Amino acid sequence: MRAEKIRKYRPYPTVDLPDRAWPGRTITTAPAWCSVDLRDGNQALIQPMNLDEKLEMFQLLLDIGFKEIEVGFPAAAKVEYDFLRLLIEERRIPEGVMPQVLTQAREHLIRRTFDSIAGARAAVVHLYNSTSTLQREVVFRKGKKEIIDLAVYGARLVQQQARDSDVQVHYEYSPESFTGTELDYALEICEAVLDVWQPTQENPVIINLPATVEMSTPNVYADRIEWFCRHLKDRGRVIMSLHAHNDRGEAVAATELALMAGADRVEGTLFGNGERTGNVDILTLALNMATQGVDPGLDFSDINHVIEVYERCTRLQVPPRHPYAGELVYTAFSGSHQDAINKGMTAHEHSESGLWAVPYLPVDPQDLGRTYESIIRINSQSGKGGAAYIMEREFGFRLPKDMHPEFGRIVQAATDASGLELSPAMLYSIFEQNYLSVRNAATGYCLKAFEVLKRHIDHSEKDSLAEIAAVLAWGGKERRIQAEGNGPLDAFCSALHENLHLDFTLHSYHEHALTRGSSSKAVSYIEITAGDGSSYWGAAVHSDIIVASIKALLSAINRSRAAEAGEEA
Repeated sequence: MRAEKIRKYRPYPTVDLPDRAWPGRTITTAPAWCSVDLRDGNQALIQPMNLDEKLEMFQLLLDIGFKEIEVGFPAAAKVEYDFLRLLIEERRIPEGVMPQVLTQAREHLIRRTFDSIAGARAAVVHLYNSTSTLQREVVFRKGKKEIIDLAVYGARLVQQQARDSDVQVHYEYSPESFTGTELDYALEICEAVLDVWQPTQENPVIINLPATVEMSTPNVYADRIEWFCRHLKDRGRVIMSLHAHNDRGEAVAATELALMAGADRVEGTLFGNGERTGNVDILTLALNMATQGVDPGLDFSDINHVIEVYERCTRLQVPPRHPYAGELVYTAFSGSHQDAINKGMTAHEHSESGLWAVPYLPVDPQDLGRTYESIIRINSQSGKGGAAYIMEREFGFRLPKDMHPEFGRIVQAATDASGLELSPAMLYSIFEQNYLSVRNAATGYCLKAFEVLKRHIDHSEKDSLAEIAAVLAWGGKERRIQAEGNGPLDAFCSALHENLHLDFTLHSYHEHALTRGSSSKAVSYIEITAGDGSSYWGAAVHSDIIVASIKALLSAINRSRAAEAGEEA
């Protein structure tokens, strides 16, 4: 934006509240939740939900655990009226769940609203009218008293209709565009409505203070809520509700601070769907609480199902980086992140406390129905730990730590060459080609036969003895080799030295049973130091651990020979 354009804007006024208390508070209990997906969410869709989609969304909200659901503005549209009638007449609203209906403070709309809820056990009738300075002056061209008179007239009519209804009616009032309304005037109009409705502690009234347009930083919204809670004369008989929009991208933060400032209830939508930049995202709010050890009272343990229904009904896509729900939020491509996650997951598996503490992951993906396999993915930004993580989690190969750099370089070369992300299957193929198979029959040794001719095991390693014989093939020929050593692997090394005059030193050896696939197989990893001082790793899988170690040694030797020949290793 050009500098000269800035002059048309002015800062939002702050609140004189030097003794504000909310900064020292924390959220310790969940608020009452009200989903407005079927109203605010639906009216924001390019193609609003049809009846079947509304029913599916309503059922999803019930499954998640919402006890208050704003089902629509039944007096404004026939489809919303018919939907509410279907819910009531087919008894689709469970006991303990409260439908909420929205109406402006206009006579014909209020009467039609009460027609729509006839036969329900209970309902929240949500009355609103706009109170902001801008709306008063530009849209309605009415003074403060006229706007109050409109709200009071609506409140009285709602009360009269409720007395004549067989429905247990709960009252809610919103000074729409609260953030654009003078604080003292917002308080005045809300108290005028409360004077009509006369709330009690047993039957409180909901006062909803909507950030219809988000106009300030979250701390200022919290100041306004705390100021309002302090000055409201009927605070003990009022449920203070929030309804934040996301024009500045701060609706979640603003709502969290406003809860700390004294609010009791939150209206919002799944994934923040709503007009313009959206409503506050209830899923993010709820799971933020969960990560602090606070039970949100909403169940997102099958988050993939929530996403599936939401996307089908709204025809919107959950962004891949959406907190908690995005496809990529439990995925790390960066090498340093991958290494830290890998170590953290291992530490968590061995922890006795049960507390979740994994770097870069504020929540355990499994608690939301996600799997660990997607946490680390491999592209050109990935490091050595990421590839090792995938090999263990997907295929059961626990690569020795000292092997990570070598395999990481091989994977890095593959991603640099392709520019693409590597799937687990592609990663395994790279591992297999480089370690588990003989890439060049002309130079690579292939084990054709192996046997232990004799073996004596003693408590002292010096006195242990093994004699082996093996048949190797390479370059179209075969050769039988034989030697002794203090164990089969040592004997095989001796045979390679004595019979084939290979120059190498066995440097490191690891083995383990495979944790994926066939449990009867084992994998061996061997590191050798070649005559020029270079080190190479080899790996092999076999049902016989001795054969696996022999083949792993050959894998390392073959990789060293390929490097000497100038082949890609």
